[in-house]
Amino acid sequence: MRLRKTFKTLVAAAATALFMGQTHAQEIVVWHDLGENGIKWFQAMGAEFAKQRPGVTVKSVSYPTDQWFGRSISALNTDTAPDLIYNNYERVIRVSDQTNKLMDLRPVLASVSDKAFLTDDDLRVATQGQKMIILPIQRVQMGFGVRKSWLDKVGEKFPTTWTDVQRVAVKFRDSDPDGDGKANTFGMALQAAKPRDLVHMIDLFTFGSGLRHTLVDPSGKVVIDEPARARVLEEVLKTFTEYRYVAPDTINHSFGEMYQVIEGQRAGMFRVGDWNVKKWDGAAVLNGDFLVGPWPAFEGRKNSVVIGGMRGVAVPENSPNKAIAVEFAKFMLSKPAQQASLDNVGSAVRKDLDLSALSERQRYFALANHSLSAYDFPESIHPWYPELEAAYHRKLLSALAKPPANWKAFITETAGEMRELQAKLAVAKK
Repeated sequence: MRLRKTFKTLVAAAATALFMGQTHAQEIVVWHDLGENGIKWFQAMGAEFAKQRPGVTVKSVSYPTDQWFGRSISALNTDTAPDLIYNNYERVIRVSDQTNKLMDLRPVLASVSDKAFLTDDDLRVATQGQKMIILPIQRVQMGFGVRKSWLDKVGEKFPTTWTDVQRVAVKFRDSDPDGDGKANTFGMALQAAKPRDLVHMIDLFTFGSGLRHTLVDPSGKVVIDEPARARVLEEVLKTFTEYRYVAPDTINHSFGEMYQVIEGQRAGMFRVGDWNVKKWDGAAVLNGDFLVGPWPAFEGRKNSVVIGGMRGVAVPENSPNKAIAVEFAKFMLSKPAQQASLDNVGSAVRKDLDLSALSERQRYFALANHSLSAYDFPESIHPWYPELEAAYHRKLLSALAKPPANWKAFITETAGEMRELQAKLAVAKK
């Protein structure tokens, strides 16, 4: 009898253990667009998270940005969502707008005790209207990169003003800085194909030169023809056209094509995001042959590195494993997760991390001792902004394809058209 009782107890215990194992053996699926470095980061975080939650694994899937948009929007709208989505704030806004199926994370953040390192700007760009759509995980810094060996070859130093950039760009294009005897190098690598491509480039030169607001200010006023901004806009557009600092087909370049020009070692100056540095330090790409600094200054203003936003984690309302997904999202603000972010992707929001393993260029971003200028995200304030930006892009793209005789007159004309459209959109979106 005692033996039978013991056997029943063992069977019950085994069943309980099996049930508990099934309960805790969960896989969290995250969709992002950070490539191999992002996959390594999520693997490292998953290993750290498993120390707290044994049996929980993290699987991250990286898609090209355009695919990430389409898959995320479709999955949320068809109740086939992953547990978490991760991307830049302005990209998550698009998913939010087209699905209305992202969790408000304000109560989640309120339950995090260790968060004093988050700034008001961090929280501002995590919020759309009254809803916090991401937890802010990685500050996005974008500096101006220049090939060091090319500077040495043409006898130049890191350019700090637009005049410097113009002089160096001509030398990079015309002086065979890579020494292969061919006319196959360009002063810069830029992009223009899509609205965020071209306007993003103008953002960087504008904010990097100490100005704020590219197309509209926070009140919705169109500002492109104000003298200081008009000067930057005209020079950036001329870079594509009469100055010939970029590859002739740059008008068709988006992120992928721009990266091909940079990583193919055909451009001497280019945008460097904190997430690019680890890969570009590698022998298979640029082998660390580049310097990073602030964007060039126009008209004597102070130049800056641009905070182009915030990457963060969002929780779909129809997340298959919502409770544990929320716990992992909170964990991404912890010191181990943030250290893994810095080590693998090159950016973080915490200030108490170990920088000893970072390269000189990674440390430049991590220390953030340079002047920083934060992009203002008009799309988070004005629901009509994406439509206005798309129209602005069409106007600019037509000018790049067929440059006007007078750029100043073109900018004045474009500003008038944008003001008229903005007024219509603002009424229609009320």
